[in-house]
Order: sequence, then C-alpha cells, then structure tokens
Amino acid sequence: MLLTRSFAVSLIFSICALAAVASLQAGDDSPTAELPYSPSLNPGSMDRGADPCENFYQYACGGWIENNPIPPDQSRWSTYGKTYVDNQRYLWGILEDVSQNRPGRTETQQLIGDYFAACMNVDVIDELGVTPLQAEWRAIDALDSKQQLGQLLGYLIKRTDSSAFFFGIGAQQDAKESETMIGAIFAGGLGLPERDYYLEDDAKKEETRREYLSHLAKTFQLTGVPEAEAKAHAAVVMRIETALAKASLSAVERRDPNKLYHRKTLAELKAMAPAVDWDAVFAVNGLKPEPWLNASQTAYIAEMQSVIERETLSDLQTYLRWHLLETRSPYLSKPFRDQDFAFYSTHLRGITEQKPRWRTCVSMVDDQLGEALGREFVERNFPPEIRSQARAMSLQIQQVMAQRIDLLDWMSPQTRAEAHIKLGKMRDKIGYPDKWRDYSSIRVQRDDWFGNVTRATEFDLHRQLDRIGKPVDRDEWFMSPATVNAYYDPSLNDINFPAGVLMPPLYDPKMDDAPNYGNTGGTIGHELVHGFDDEGRKYDGDGNLREWWTEQDASAFEKRAQCIRDQYAGYRVIDDIFINADLTSGEDIADLGGLILAWEAWKKKTADKELSNMNGLTPDQRFFVGFAQWACAAERPEALRLHAATDPHSPPIYRINGVVVNMPQFAEAFACDADAAMVKKTEEICEIW
Repeated sequence: MLLTRSFAVSLIFSICALAAVASLQAGDDSPTAELPYSPSLNPGSMDRGADPCENFYQYACGGWIENNPIPPDQSRWSTYGKTYVDNQRYLWGILEDVSQNRPGRTETQQLIGDYFAACMNVDVIDELGVTPLQAEWRAIDALDSKQQLGQLLGYLIKRTDSSAFFFGIGAQQDAKESETMIGAIFAGGLGLPERDYYLEDDAKKEETRREYLSHLAKTFQLTGVPEAEAKAHAAVVMRIETALAKASLSAVERRDPNKLYHRKTLAELKAMAPAVDWDAVFAVNGLKPEPWLNASQTAYIAEMQSVIERETLSDLQTYLRWHLLETRSPYLSKPFRDQDFAFYSTHLRGITEQKPRWRTCVSMVDDQLGEALGREFVERNFPPEIRSQARAMSLQIQQVMAQRIDLLDWMSPQTRAEAHIKLGKMRDKIGYPDKWRDYSSIRVQRDDWFGNVTRATEFDLHRQLDRIGKPVDRDEWFMSPATVNAYYDPSLNDINFPAGVLMPPLYDPKMDDAPNYGNTGGTIGHELVHGFDDEGRKYDGDGNLREWWTEQDASAFEKRAQCIRDQYAGYRVIDDIFINADLTSGEDIADLGGLILAWEAWKKKTADKELSNMNGLTPDQRFFVGFAQWACAAERPEALRLHAATDPHSPPIYRINGVVVNMPQFAEAFACDADAAMVKKTEEICEIW
C-alpha cells in the first residue's frame, strides 16, 4: 500500500491483495454477507516443536506458514493479507447488492454500485481495445513543438494524476509552515520500481532491464506499431528514463525530509526548467503556484530540462506515449492487462495467475471512492464501543510514552520539554473520519469504465489542488476506513487507524488483553514512535520541519538508532541481499519502540488483575505470541528482491525476531538461556524509546 502523501509512514506492508488459500482450494470464490472470525492468537498457527528462544518467529508462525502456501495470484501471503481479502469479499457482497440497477438505492449506493458494475463488465472493456486512449493519444500526436509541451503535460497529468509524465503535481502542507497548504512538484518519469534498477549492474537488475525493454516493445506492438519500430521505441524510453534515474534521489535519500523540501517561487521554477510552460501546466489543472511551491527534487528538474532540450520532439512523444500506456494499461482490454501483468506481476513479483476480476473492482472502488464504500463498511461492522476501546488503548500508550520520555537519561531537559509538547499535540484518528467526503460531483456511468476512472481521478486531483492557499484540514484521512493498515503523518502529527485494522484477528474484543496489546497495542505504539523515529523526530508538534533537538541529544539519538541499523544490516533477505538498514531504519525503530510501549501499557492495565494461563501459554507469553502472529507471512523470492530495494519495512521474520532480542522481558517470559539466539547481552541491547 502506498499512501498518497510521500512523507506519510505506513505500518505493516505495502498492502498486497492476498487471497485466502482455503477458500481458493475449495473453489469458494463468492461474496460474503458477514466478516469471518479469526482469533487474535491462534494456537494452530504455532509450531510447538520450535524453540522460541532460538527462532521465535518460527515458534509463533511456523504452523501458519506450513498450512498457508502462497496462492498463485499473489507475491506474498500473510495474516494481514488474509484480513484484507476477508474484508474485500465482504465489500464485494455490499457492491454486488448495491450494483443492482433498482429503485431505492441511496445516492452513495448508486455511485459505488454503478462504478463497480462498469468495472465488472469486461466484455465491453475488452471490445474497446485501446480506443479509450484516443483523446490522449491524439493530443500527443498533435504536439508539433516543444513550446506546447507544458500544455500537453498539464492535460496528461489532469487525466491520470500521475507523475509518470516527467513529474506530478499536488498540494501539501508547507513543511516549515505547517498551517499553510502550498503547491508541489514531484519527481517521477520512471517505469521501473526504483532508480537503482536502471543503474546497478548485478545480474538480476540487468535481467529486469532486458525484460522491461521486451515489455515496452510488446506493449507498443499492441497499439499496432511494427516489431522493429516498437523495439526502437523501447530503446528511446529506456534512454530517457535512465537519464532521469541518474538525477533522482534514492529510496534512502527520500527518507530525509530536508532533501525533499525546496520552496520555490514560480519565477524560480521557470528559471530551473524553462523548457516547460509552467503557466500552462498550472492553468490546465487550476493549481495556484503563489506565493511559492515545493519542488521536491531540484536535481531531477534540472535533468528533465536537459532531457527536453536534447531529445527530439519525436522521441519525447514516444516517451509520453509509453507512460500513457503504462499508467492506463490496467484499465484497457485484456491484451494490455495481460502484458502489464506479465512484467509488473510475474517478472517483478513472481505471481503466476491474475487475481479474479471482482477483487480488481473492489480495490478500485476502495481506491477512488473509498470513503463512500467505507461508510457502508463502518455502518455494518464497526460498533462505537470498538472505537472507544481503541482510543482508550491509544491514550494509555501515549501516557506510557510520556513517562518514558521523563526517564531518558540521555536527553536534556530542553529537548525533553519539546518532546512532551509534540506528544501532547499528537492526535489519534480511530476508525473513520468524522465528516465523510462528498463524491456527488463525479459522473459515473454503468457502461463507461475507463471514463469513470478518469473522471474520479480528475475529481481527486482537483480536490487536492483546491486546498492550496486554504487552511489545513487536520481532520482529513489518507486511507479509507476499510483499509487493513495504519499510518503516522508527520505534518499533521497524527496517528491513524482505519476500522479495517481494528478487527479480528488484529484486534479481537473476544480475546483477553495480552494478545490484543501485543498486536494492536504494538501497532498503536509503532505509529506513535514514528513521530520520534529518525525521520519523524525532525518535525515538531505542529508538524513543522524544525530542529528542536540540542546537538548533543541528536547525537545521542543517532548513536542509539545506529545500534538498530547495525543489527538489521546483518540480516540476510535472500541470496547475497541483506537488509538495507538505512532504508528500513524508521520502521525498525518503530517496531521496537512500539512494542515496548505496548508492553508497559498492558502491564499497567493488568497490574491488579489475576491473569491465567491459556492454551499452554502464560499471559506474558501470550502477549509476545499475539505480537508475532500479525506478521505470519511467506513471500516469493522475486518479491523479496523487489522489497529489499524498495520497501522501508524489514521482512516479517526480522520484524519479530529483531524486536524480541532487544526485550529482556521476552527472555524472561520464555526462560531463555543467556546464550540463546533470541537473547542479547545486556550491553548489546538496542533501545531508544
């Protein structure tokens, strides 16, 4: 799951739509009328034959991994993934019902139902072939001078809300004046997942570049271009993208918010890239560039200027045609969908089968009309008491954090006071927004799938850009209510937990506190600690990018963060690939700090209670097993390689084992020997918060 805001931090994974194996094996691929129940601690998912002190992840998840092979239409399969698909099947049931063209539907039901019906009508979609792209294709063909490029780019961005056409546009909080919404220019222009895919010379990256060239050529051929010409087009695209990649920031560099903040006036932007008619780009989209905007990657913009200057008009058109195809292929006829799948899913992720159409359509409704669908989801499944329970748990964990800040012997009173201010201003958003988004201006037609996607895209881009110059909406959400994930937003300084992540098996009101605090408590703590990780700590309580640490305290923090980086850098992902700990640092810090907070909050809540053993586990053991079982997962080799290069999260096994080795409470709970693999010497333990 990628968030719409590049600086927001996701919790668990870039969510993949993962299918329930049992359902697939039974052929039961049908919508459900209610969500299935799975406990937050499942003894059947454990491997009791494993020694928890040697490999706790295997002990907690070994049974689950053995009994849940990765489905052929997925790159990874996990506890979170199953919850995601359970939610999808339930949403499918809602959409099947409201997609019936009958009287009595509410305006919202008609909107999401007709959108879903159009998406499911693959016969009409397949008959159209590439026809839906005619307007954009003709606009590219009509480009007869580079001076017209700005107008064309503005139009293509408006239709796709994509940064694929050299750059993207948007609105964001000013990182240093967080009450101000300003315009933004985002670097883009690449078809491969990350800049290093163009630049590194290892065998796998070289193989991917060859496959990408083949994919480019085959896609061009689907539009009627002869094979030899299609291969020449592919070479043009690769040349331009490689040049842009060289000037792009790496995934690690993009974790530093200071490297993504370059406030510019419109005049300064024009001076940086005069080849683009910026006035035209902004006019087409209604973007207000005054008094300034943020140009996230200035070196990239300079290289984009050079590319436009040196490339021929014909080659620039080829590049734009490719990115039109790349961004729109999933919404076109079967040959385009199949070719897109062959490269982006099969080659890059190892997936051998496409997911069923209903899952694509449920995901699209959730992506483009998420709060409309989410409102239906919440009204049926998220009672007020769950929201209250989650908020109470969040407040308890925030109180623990405040107490721990006071106990830090490495932090000065000056920085400690600022930390308390930031924590005190942090808001928690639970379940769903207090005010639902209004989608009524989107025109949805039951026989126009591509048009629906385009109109919903234009609506959302306009909604974003319309906020420029207006007060910041601190109540806005950037995930839909049904999403199985959570996030921290440093500019808003809030932690966000959609309803989808507060249901079994992740939060289980039928279960005792131990696994719930290990799982959901750890999740809440994780997001809270993101406000104080190596990236989030650079923002103050109002969401401003400001140095509020003393130099000595910042150095002390970095020393402790480096302990965590050094630990994770020693973990092998696959073959000769190890975790890029500079990329995963923020998530690793949040995993550890979050579980420590959850542990202390649970202990405080149950201090006066008599807790019983259950399922052969003590309460302390149940806390840790509950924590581990959110991460039960398996992943294909191709996906492991991809995520090692692009994903800021460590592989699941290390998100569990890497945490418990730093918690003496774990060793005590399982009576581990001092020389066990899951035990560190006291002087080697990593801890920040």
